[in-house]
Amino acid sequence: RALRLAAALVVGGGLAMAGVLMQGLFRNPLADPGVIGTNAGALLGGMVMVLVGGTVALPLPPSVMLAMGCIGGGLMSLAVVLAVARASRDQVTVLLAGVVLSMLFTGLGAAVSAWAHNHWELARALMAFSMGSLDATDGTLLLMVLPLVIGGGLMGWSWGRQLDVLLCGEEEAASLGIDLALVRRWIVVWVTLLVAGSVAIGGGIAFVGLVVPHVLRRLIGVTHRRLLPMAALGGGVFVLVCDIAVRLLPTQGEMPLGVVTGLIGAPVFLWLILAERRTEVLR
Repeated sequence: RALRLAAALVVGGGLAMAGVLMQGLFRNPLADPGVIGTNAGALLGGMVMVLVGGTVALPLPPSVMLAMGCIGGGLMSLAVVLAVARASRDQVTVLLAGVVLSMLFTGLGAAVSAWAHNHWELARALMAFSMGSLDATDGTLLLMVLPLVIGGGLMGWSWGRQLDVLLCGEEEAASLGIDLALVRRWIVVWVTLLVAGSVAIGGGIAFVGLVVPHVLRRLIGVTHRRLLPMAALGGGVFVLVCDIAVRLLPTQGEMPLGVVTGLIGAPVFLWLILAERRTEVLR
């Protein structure tokens, strides 16, 4: 239970911090780590390792290979996004490239799942990983992933002042001496570390990086150096509550964790958007 609790805190904290960084970088509360393809890339890398591990003998433990696959998939996505960012200074172009990349990796993940349909146990493992679960967490995997999440969170926190200035707009930030290309490049790197580590443990868990930062921003403001530590705590608590709900729901078998986070997160996010629109109308 202690291992599962630690995994929930790491996964939720990593995804929530990645969401804060993405929303600050794009100055949009609707942004999440998936907009640059990092989630889909890490998930694809993990699925490939699950498929390979189920068909051939691997020289390393499955948890180590899974973490390496997720990190490799995230780095592959990172390489493409950084290449686009280097070729174009337009942030919208980077965003569109990330969306297309996410669609491509999602399609490749579906192809991997289809390839495994003739092997029931392998297809079941792929489905569980793609829909999110903390069942496969072990101490080795957690120890491998923890430095990525802690390092990505601390480095993202160190760029908090630049993200605060960036909220005023790109032209204002550039006039104040902010190197926009440098900020964009490094924030994407830290988000990749956070997401790759989180996906390696929890698989495909939705809405954490979107809902938690949005809620906290309404409660404590937009200052990133204050927002990031609270997101680490809030995201961990959110995933922990959802994981408890997974085991309490009266269903045959255990419902995927990603389904529960979506069922809880989507209505909450919709309510927040409607409440914000009502407030703007009243003003």
